[in-house]
Amino acid sequence: MRVVMKFGGTSVGSADAVRQVCGIVGDARGIHQAVVVVSAMNAPDLRTTDVLIAAAKAAAAGDGDAMARVAPQLLDLHMRAAYDLCSPAEVELLEPQLRTMFAYISDLARSIAVLGELTPRALDLFSGQGERCNARLIAAALRSAGIPAEAVDATELIVTDEHYGNAAPQMDATRQRTFARLLPLIEQGVVPVVTGFIGASHSGVLTTLGRGGSDYSCAILGAVLNADEVWFWKEVDGVMSANPKVVPEARTLDRLSYSEMAELAYYGANVLHPKTVLPLVQLRIPIRIRNTFNPQHPGTLIAESIAPGTAKAVTAIKISA
Repeated sequence: MRVVMKFGGTSVGSADAVRQVCGIVGDARGIHQAVVVVSAMNAPDLRTTDVLIAAAKAAAAGDGDAMARVAPQLLDLHMRAAYDLCSPAEVELLEPQLRTMFAYISDLARSIAVLGELTPRALDLFSGQGERCNARLIAAALRSAGIPAEAVDATELIVTDEHYGNAAPQMDATRQRTFARLLPLIEQGVVPVVTGFIGASHSGVLTTLGRGGSDYSCAILGAVLNADEVWFWKEVDGVMSANPKVVPEARTLDRLSYSEMAELAYYGANVLHPKTVLPLVQLRIPIRIRNTFNPQHPGTLIAESIAPGTAKAVTAIKISA
């Protein structure tokens, strides 16, 4: 079975979390053909993408050194995890790659400060940097755990239009590039670790996929690779029957239909946004929501329509007075 798996920011937000991911990927690879999609690191006190965007906006306001000041913090976040997870040889290879990436956007920030303008195209370069760093870290951690892996920038795979900040995928071109780049790795037993959130225009300029972009990346790749299932690894066991903060006895739902998922999301439940998984729904590829920190739990399966029954979940939207 071919499975595409996406790990969100908190699921890859620390060395312990990445270690858990390595265990999950290793177990899956023993049974399935596995492709991994990752978000940027979200440590409790340092959310990578937020920091990058803030530095870009500060540069546009005239602070050309804003990125250079936060770059050491971001480098330290990734390298502390690397020293904990990776072999000395992998650390030696990883550190100069990350330093080069942060040096590039630090130079870019200085240029933006001189111009006094932050274009959507330039902002995408900042916004997508965390995924590029994290894919390399996680691939190195997997290799250090004895799991063949290779970091792959989605700029090599996902072809989009030039609507920077909210680009739309071009599925035929994406399918061709993804097959050419990833299938040889999969067939060799190598786990591709792909950057979420980003793609590239036909001319090769980096773009981002907008809100829920990493989920969208995973759905796009699952669709073009004809995956048997797509797993979204989060910090919960699955979709709950109600908000557990409001209803303590809420339980995890075993199964939902695509339409039920869409309705719950529309009314405010913390479920996958329909837009981000549309490529999977169109091809009727089953989706699972699973818990990175409780991988034994089967999670919630989201698939085609099932026989009608009683209401499965309750959700609500707060309305301001």
